[in-house]
Amino acid sequence: MDAPRTDSGALPDAVVAALRCPVCGTPFGLLGRVLRCSAGHSFDLARQGYVNLLTAKIPSGTADTAEMVAARVAFLDAGHYAPLAEEIARVAAAPGLIVDAGAGTGYYLAKVLDAAPGSTGLALDVSAMALRRAARAHPRIGAAVWNLWEPWPVADGVADVVLNVFAPRNPAEFRRVLAPGGLLVVASPDEAHLAELRAAVGLLDVGEGKQDRLDATLAERFELAGRTTVSRALTLSPDEVRQAVGMGPNAFHLHRDGLAERIAAVREPLGVTASFVVSVYRPRRLNG
Repeated sequence: MDAPRTDSGALPDAVVAALRCPVCGTPFGLLGRVLRCSAGHSFDLARQGYVNLLTAKIPSGTADTAEMVAARVAFLDAGHYAPLAEEIARVAAAPGLIVDAGAGTGYYLAKVLDAAPGSTGLALDVSAMALRRAARAHPRIGAAVWNLWEPWPVADGVADVVLNVFAPRNPAEFRRVLAPGGLLVVASPDEAHLAELRAAVGLLDVGEGKQDRLDATLAERFELAGRTTVSRALTLSPDEVRQAVGMGPNAFHLHRDGLAERIAAVREPLGVTASFVVSVYRPRRLNG
């Protein structure tokens, strides 16, 4: 395994080559710690090694907070979702550029890069707090802050793999940035995921037919090439229960309907099921 990046070094060359100016769409060059396009638009690398390419504010409650990031780091570092990371690495490891759309702290992307020594990773996420971690998660990761719902500041056809793990899905951009023969790898929870925890503290259900809806959303541009389910039984301590809730979207709603109080009332270890579906898609040939 490559050692995590401990300095604030420059972006990998392959990432610089793949990025495009969000203002005018032209390629970047890296001059010291500044990304600059031919039209003169420039973006400074942060001290932690990522670059913020956002040119507009995002709605509140969109980006992961420092508290959410801390909860996710603690929970994932405990190895609870390691089997999922291993399966993602198994199907996504490929030479070339791997774009992680909604990379968060870079946990899954780093595992893929470990399994693919010839690859480079581009971590895209709307949370600068999360990308502070992602930029240092692996020496072959470059990280850029971006709103995934908008057209990405990434060139056409440069990604050999696009990852999407529990993150917003933009099928048009998935397809646009993928190279011919590339793969889209999507990981999502299934109906059984943390069902015991959802019942214990009153979280929203995952919902039935999630995979059918995923396939339908992608059907115009992608065809399903393979699908696996990854499940394991976990015993979470009360602190880990709070981390599991606090690292996801429910963290934005802790003060509604007494959710925070119900979570705080968990005093004993809780047995739960972690259950995920990993889907691999190939792009359809586009007409025109």
